[in-house]
Amino acid sequence: MEGKIIKSIAGFYEVYAGGNVYRCRARGLFRALGVKPLVGDDVEFEVTDTVSDPMEGNVIRLMPRRNELVRPNVANVDQALLLFAITHPAPSYNMLDRFLISIAQRELPAILCFNKLDLATDREIRELRETYEACGCTVLFTSARDPGSLTALRDLLEGRTTVLTGPSGVGKSTLINMICPGAGMETGELSRKIQRGKNTTRHVELLAGGGDTYLVDTPGFTSLYLMDVDQDTLRYYYPEFSEYEGKCRFNTCAHMKEPDCAVRSAAEEGKISPIRYRNYRELMEEFRDRKPDYKK
Repeated sequence: MEGKIIKSIAGFYEVYAGGNVYRCRARGLFRALGVKPLVGDDVEFEVTDTVSDPMEGNVIRLMPRRNELVRPNVANVDQALLLFAITHPAPSYNMLDRFLISIAQRELPAILCFNKLDLATDREIRELRETYEACGCTVLFTSARDPGSLTALRDLLEGRTTVLTGPSGVGKSTLINMICPGAGMETGELSRKIQRGKNTTRHVELLAGGGDTYLVDTPGFTSLYLMDVDQDTLRYYYPEFSEYEGKCRFNTCAHMKEPDCAVRSAAEEGKISPIRYRNYRELMEEFRDRKPDYKK
């Protein structure tokens, strides 16, 4: 039979096929080949026990992978869904940019979803849409109080395997339960004191949303350290800068305090989002601190 690995725990693999879940082990040949099955892998497996609940089997072959991510460690991902709240908790735009850079490094299309639409003002919605559509994201707004607001999101998720990530407390578990009714995700209560949600996700799991639709749930993050990005490459993760590249006085312009910087001028004139430009500067400062010889 053919199926998809939806969970991996303690040497066992849960394989979803034909509406059923099979608890499988991987044959020793994978260990001998130095290959480890991953959540998201399409596999061929044999059923060894139809009486147990869940039924049991052995994974005997891995289908070719389209891609493989390291964090989270999952295979065959089509896109990433980044979920933030518009408010309660207020979004950390610096963290948001870090996630977008991480997604771009994985060469995945990004869907940016701002939840808790019912708590937002028209001005907040407009500013967020203009800011992040300009950097190439698909931007959506949703609310658990309005199931109709999920229609566009469902359409984008249908038939795809999507990594869902974002900080704690933004309604990930509630959204998952609405997209994948069988998930039964525990929803954490938002702390009134610190306005952060209790992180209820403990492992990487692929959740079936019907047909070939899957969500890969991942633990919430409170910080994200960027790897393989420095002051020389950061600009390439800000596509709205590209229109102004080559127009600065200096070819080596870092778009910080150099005179006649076209990017900085565009930000001052509102042609580039001040939110994005401020985040860029903060990240450049971080890279400067990592490398004391970097001249701002």
